[in-house]
Amino acid sequence: MNSIDRRSVLLGGLGAAGAGALAACSSGSGGSSGAPSLVSPDDKVVAATDRKRRTTGTVRQVTLTAASAVLDLGGGVTAKSWAFSGRTPGKEIRLSAGDTLAAELSNQLPDRTTTSIHWHGIALRADMDGVPPATQTAVRAGRTFTYRFIADAPGTYFLHPHVGVQLDRGLYAPLIVEDPKEPLSYDDEWVVVLDDWVDGVTGTPDQVFAELRQGMGGMDMGGGGTSGGSMGGMNSSPSPSAASSGGMSMRFMLSGAESELLGGDAGDVTYPYHLVNGRIPADPHIYTGKPGKRVRLRIINAGGDTAYRVALGGHKLTVTHTDGFPVQHQQADALLVGMGERYDVLVTLADGVFPLVALAEGKGAGGMALVRTGSGSAPKSTVGPAELNGMIMTAAQLKAADDVRLDAKKVDRVHRIELTGGMMHYDWGINGKRFDMSNPTANPIPVEQGQRVRLDFVNTTTMWHPMHLHGHTYQLGTGGPRKDTTLVLPKKTVSVHFDADNPGQWMLHCHNAYHGEAGMMALVAYQA
Repeated sequence: MNSIDRRSVLLGGLGAAGAGALAACSSGSGGSSGAPSLVSPDDKVVAATDRKRRTTGTVRQVTLTAASAVLDLGGGVTAKSWAFSGRTPGKEIRLSAGDTLAAELSNQLPDRTTTSIHWHGIALRADMDGVPPATQTAVRAGRTFTYRFIADAPGTYFLHPHVGVQLDRGLYAPLIVEDPKEPLSYDDEWVVVLDDWVDGVTGTPDQVFAELRQGMGGMDMGGGGTSGGSMGGMNSSPSPSAASSGGMSMRFMLSGAESELLGGDAGDVTYPYHLVNGRIPADPHIYTGKPGKRVRLRIINAGGDTAYRVALGGHKLTVTHTDGFPVQHQQADALLVGMGERYDVLVTLADGVFPLVALAEGKGAGGMALVRTGSGSAPKSTVGPAELNGMIMTAAQLKAADDVRLDAKKVDRVHRIELTGGMMHYDWGINGKRFDMSNPTANPIPVEQGQRVRLDFVNTTTMWHPMHLHGHTYQLGTGGPRKDTTLVLPKKTVSVHFDADNPGQWMLHCHNAYHGEAGMMALVAYQA
């Protein structure tokens, strides 16, 4: 793969992965005046399905306390935010496939703030999915709620809230489900969590959203903004936009950020910092290893609005998994990782000190950690290793491993999932509708248990969207990787397939925290 021009491979594949002619049997939005009877998250069929999951009988108990915290981001930078047990990322939770997780959420957030925990990527029982009000009542301040479910699929996952724009605070942590029959051979693991950071530095996510939802209106967005095309150095210091136009101050709205890899506009939000494992580039997290050792990196993008181009200077990456599921191994120089996506890669460590760089795609900034295996001085925090401009891997170039590829089967139901809206009015939606969180079952996308379902993501907007389906993994096209989050580029169509084997009510949404909260969500609901 190394000799293939990265742009011809990427741009020919990413937006159109699995696309094909939209089937004549497409059922549109799935809503109807007849309002089908839906399986509730606590229905007996949900419990019956859960009893069929393979279990080890082992129960892992943890407590997650959500509370205010002053977080040390390194280099003397602190941020007043919210976090689990006073740290971000939160402490890693590690299970073996088939274990039961019993996680007590203790809500100690200020100002009577409600919250929840969503277990991103896990195909679990519907009433434990953590999405108020669809699957549970939000956990009130001063109260607790215990999530209890079997995690039967090995992989790299993470947890985060599903209330408002809390995703863009410090309330997240890795969740690793180990394979007791792990086929990969390696010497060590390194979990790498990426995040774009604003909270407690230049404002709060709620302030960001309040500004964004006003839309661009009549503002002149031309000319200014960041140098989004830069592939080299990274600005790691706070630089919120002070521009104003049309009388409206732009503290947080990002303009002029462009990325060819993302098909144009790179994002909505100006972030003062980009973190790797909770640290800024000027004072990075350091992984210490030995030359010649083989390390598995589990890379998680927990960000709110940023895709990262990830590379380890002086090393090739062998991609083994995406979103928890194995793929046919592919070698790359760098990865493009959207919000909510996860990638596992193997690297054989060289001798010296090397930067792991997470370039904030199109934003002229980024995060960095260090790998130290020998002597040598650390590179500058603005380093841009050559690998960032080498062979850049995306999910569209990957194939599912044989043992997880979906069996060939006739598609029973097709839904056209049209991604709509724009920056002018910040009216993001699905099939022309903004999701109404106060009435989540108003316009369901219906499926029936046992069906093979195809979703055609049709992006009519000028921005890219990482589309995440709860409770399931889908396959890109007919032979692509198994995933739960996929990037849909502007004006492109991506088709995905999944088996309706986990009854309940499941969110389908853009994993840009602000697009989702503005309305780019829908409910995939099983018919009773």
